[in-house]
Amino acid sequence: MKRIELLAPAGNLEKVKWAFMYGADAVYLGGRDYSLRANADNLSIDEIKEACDYAHNLGKKVYVTTNIVFHNEDFNGLEEYLKGLYNAGVDAVIVSDPSVISLIKEVVPNLEIHISTQQNTLNYEVCNFWNEEGAKRVVLGRETSKEDMLSILKNSNIDIEVFIQGAMCVSYSGRCVLSNYFTNRDANRGGCAQICRWDFDLIKDGKKIDTDTKFTMCSKDLCMLREIPQMIDIGICSLKVEGRMRSIYYVATVINTYRRAIDDYYKGILNEEKIEYYIKVLNRVANRDSCPQFFNKFPEVFEQYFLGREEVSNQDFLGIVDSYQDGYVSLISKNYFEPGWMVEIISPNKDIISFELPSIYDSDGKELDASRHPEKIIKFNCLWCFGFRYYRVWE
Repeated sequence: MKRIELLAPAGNLEKVKWAFMYGADAVYLGGRDYSLRANADNLSIDEIKEACDYAHNLGKKVYVTTNIVFHNEDFNGLEEYLKGLYNAGVDAVIVSDPSVISLIKEVVPNLEIHISTQQNTLNYEVCNFWNEEGAKRVVLGRETSKEDMLSILKNSNIDIEVFIQGAMCVSYSGRCVLSNYFTNRDANRGGCAQICRWDFDLIKDGKKIDTDTKFTMCSKDLCMLREIPQMIDIGICSLKVEGRMRSIYYVATVINTYRRAIDDYYKGILNEEKIEYYIKVLNRVANRDSCPQFFNKFPEVFEQYFLGREEVSNQDFLGIVDSYQDGYVSLISKNYFEPGWMVEIISPNKDIISFELPSIYDSDGKELDASRHPEKIIKFNCLWCFGFRYYRVWE
């Protein structure tokens, strides 16, 4: 049986490497143009080539998004860009506009095509259509139910990719026009201002309703960890995590958690206790509630935010371990922390270790009462943590 792919977001070259370190089989990223995450760092063609070389040396893959809704002016330079991606060695491009498919078949016919979730594919007839057009894979709309997935897999031959973690769109993905209306930032060309998360006054008969809570209309986030066994069993080929603009801390934690859950399932050791633990880890790295959304049933009131919400992170990213020598960890600090805090170490394919942070020192060996500045070297004695590379704190 072919093992399911774990697909990670990568907003820049650094995130590419962290995603692979923590267990991704493939990454998807955006170039400087034609990507639906205009505010991500995104990569130049040279950086994309570097990412592909790095991935292929590990036996892994790189997919590049070219999935904006194209306007006439957007086609300027597209042919050269597609040739550049092909020459850089990308394994596939993720597209939404049929005209881009036609151009790919004309100028780089050997470049693999994946259909973006922006096409909101929800049925097997359209999957067969995209297959006939030359697509190898379809990224299903986040609104697809398990029943519809089964129907698609039964009645089509195209590979199916499914989102398993991350933000949801209040509309069908990418079809919202609120951002353009309110801010002139086009969600369908990479500029979504996330209007659905704004707080709105309620008006009745022209008068504002006096209430302690504002109205919102956004969905809770997606989390499909509990459904991993079902998705493997029914034949999904790739599990996709949303978040090209997320931090390396988020990418490492989420990918590591899903990697372990997937591997546990194949080993036959993914039990309820492990599932609950993995969901706890995912919930604590995020700052929004999550649920399976459309997979098991149509979302109802408890899958939405209507009367306000709190988005407060309950963890701090302390930093990245730079080295370990003679019992001392050298940490590149990212946020404030101080001795006595309970911290956790996460590392690829290893259990989390929790402990109370001992005395800390600067790079010259001077004892500190706190780490107050990012990108500084902080040292502490931790004889038992050899080999671990990544730190976070649980409050």
